[in-house]
Amino acid sequence: MEFSAKQIAEFLQGTILGNPDIVVNSFTKIEEGKEGALTFLSNPKYEPYLYSTKASVVLVNKDFKPSQEVNVTLIQVEDAYQSLAKLLSLYDSLTGKRSGISSLSSVSESAKIAENVYVGPFAVIEDGAVIGEGAQIYPFAYVGNGVSIGQGTTLYPHATIYKGCKIGNNCILHAGCSIGADGFGFAPGAEGYSKIPQIGIVEIEDNVEIGANACVDRATMGRTLIHKGVKLDNMVQIAHNVEVGQHTVMSAQTGVAGSAKIGSWSMFGGQCGIAGHIVLGDNLQVGAQSGIAGSEKGGRAIMGYPAIDHSKFARSSAVFKKLPDMYFELAQLQKEVKELKEKLSSKQ
Repeated sequence: MEFSAKQIAEFLQGTILGNPDIVVNSFTKIEEGKEGALTFLSNPKYEPYLYSTKASVVLVNKDFKPSQEVNVTLIQVEDAYQSLAKLLSLYDSLTGKRSGISSLSSVSESAKIAENVYVGPFAVIEDGAVIGEGAQIYPFAYVGNGVSIGQGTTLYPHATIYKGCKIGNNCILHAGCSIGADGFGFAPGAEGYSKIPQIGIVEIEDNVEIGANACVDRATMGRTLIHKGVKLDNMVQIAHNVEVGQHTVMSAQTGVAGSAKIGSWSMFGGQCGIAGHIVLGDNLQVGAQSGIAGSEKGGRAIMGYPAIDHSKFARSSAVFKKLPDMYFELAQLQKEVKELKEKLSSKQ
């Protein structure tokens, strides 16, 4: 597929600086640009590549002003990164989706399969499952009893959806992710731990993306709820009865303990740990490797363990580096004070 700079600018409502008739047929990173490719510039540290890239078209923000002559065609847009995402989505939609049920798959006679659904080889769809129109079930994916899968949702290979769980429209579940495994519920007794049956479900709303090998556990009772627009990275763990607010994002290896309530439009860096039975507000930004042990108000940035205000953590980190020298200086001061006291007492 080929598109001219003029067509791209019209689609993005952008302004062309350069040749409107130049054609592109692929995407590239700006530092690896090649002729016939489109790229973008949104991070200022990559600006030097703009003047050497071999790419044909570069998306830039409207307020960007080059510091030297540019030899490529620029398209000025409101947000270069978001505009690139729109183009990639358009490109992906034009590549087409698969359809048809493989003879090597196992589909229950009681399952309800809508039109234009793809079910790959060795995928399994159990009794009473409902698969929405245009869904893509890749090889070795598993859809349990009574599961519902929304329209346009994709399950990549080895994604596993346990019985009774509900997946919304236009979701993406990557390879190996687990939806609806038992929550970590055990009752201690004199002879060990007795398993507490986990009889709830997982419900995932529309436009959610869950990364490879991520886990969302079923509720003990009721539901574990992932609201619309949430994005979970690879190897994220969401425990039983957790609720994640809409459009919140979590980076890899973040773990949320049972019954925590996470607000909307929040961001969690990699390897964050969130304690159970706490409430976190909306628009909370949490730095990587932070530990949150108690409820936190939204609309702020926190970091560290236990997590504190981000600016305080930054100042504290500067002090941490000086602690060995400060300890030595303190020891010297204690020694000097002791010597002064001894001198004063000897004169009395």
